[in-house]
Amino acid sequence: MLKRKNSQKSHHRWKRKLFAMIFLGFCVGILIFLQAQYFTRIRMFARLSPPFVQTPKIAFMFIARNRLPLDMVWDAFFQEDKENKFSIYVHSRPGFLLNKATTRSTYFLDRQVNDSIQVDWGAASMLQAERILLKNALVDPFNERFVFLSDSCIPLYNFSYTYDYIMSSSTSFVDSFADTKEGRYNPKMHPLIPVQNWRKGSQWVVLIRKHAGVVVKDDTRRSLPEFWRDQPFPSDASKEHNCIPDEHYVQTLLAQEGLEGELTRRSLTHSSWDLSSAKDPKRRGWHPVTYKLSDATPMLIQSIKDIDNIYFETEYRREWCTSKGKPSTCFLFARKFTRPAALRLLNMSALGVSRQHHK
Repeated sequence: MLKRKNSQKSHHRWKRKLFAMIFLGFCVGILIFLQAQYFTRIRMFARLSPPFVQTPKIAFMFIARNRLPLDMVWDAFFQEDKENKFSIYVHSRPGFLLNKATTRSTYFLDRQVNDSIQVDWGAASMLQAERILLKNALVDPFNERFVFLSDSCIPLYNFSYTYDYIMSSSTSFVDSFADTKEGRYNPKMHPLIPVQNWRKGSQWVVLIRKHAGVVVKDDTRRSLPEFWRDQPFPSDASKEHNCIPDEHYVQTLLAQEGLEGELTRRSLTHSSWDLSSAKDPKRRGWHPVTYKLSDATPMLIQSIKDIDNIYFETEYRREWCTSKGKPSTCFLFARKFTRPAALRLLNMSALGVSRQHHK
């Protein structure tokens, strides 16, 4: 009898152990199944949702005296971007701050560079200001294009068109042509700068990151020589500024570095230099025409947008403007506009942007 009871107890213990083992195996199996399902879903979501990639940005770099008088025009322009595709840098006189008292646009608050210098027109300090802006903008690794703008520039199109136009090209846009006018090239520049590399053009360039780095790293040469400053001022005042550094520096530097093949040799910023027909004597001189309130009409903007080619007399070269391989307008920006003129164009929606309430 005792043996039968012991045998039954042993049998029950064995059944409990077997049940426990089966239950444990079932739990382990469920755990393995759920874990496999979890990792399968993780891999599936990884395939469906690629890792976040920062969109390449355009660095808009403004050279200003103090405040930006056209800040609200640019405010309307930047409002269109919802993907963080731009950066802003402003070079103003030392000590000037862009705060709520000096700008109405939140886009420009505290956007001035902290290492600015005093800039004089026609002097090498302009080159230094450009290099300071580039140095600051290059810190952001997502800035891939670098646009120089003056405080009197306006955008001619909305942000998306401007961004696509600039980013679709792998080249820099640098107005650059051989300068053959007598007195422009000084033989003292040779051999540092041979005459065949001497170029002239607008300082309002758009650079790819590679070329921006070349400009910032250029410490082997003096700022393009202002040899005319070592000489007495000429009796003919029209020849006083016969070697303006900012009209030669970037163009000549990139030619010296053998990079002209990587350029679209035209500017994206329109300036009116046809002064021969200007009736107002004050509009004649070394500066482009300034557009005032009475000049600001949709017809003016359309006439600039209609320009589709540029002729370079010294090289007998006509540059037909293209974008993405198709004929296009030549200019994305224009200068020089007064504040009343620019605001009038904004209110008339002549620039492809409209003023909105900016939160």
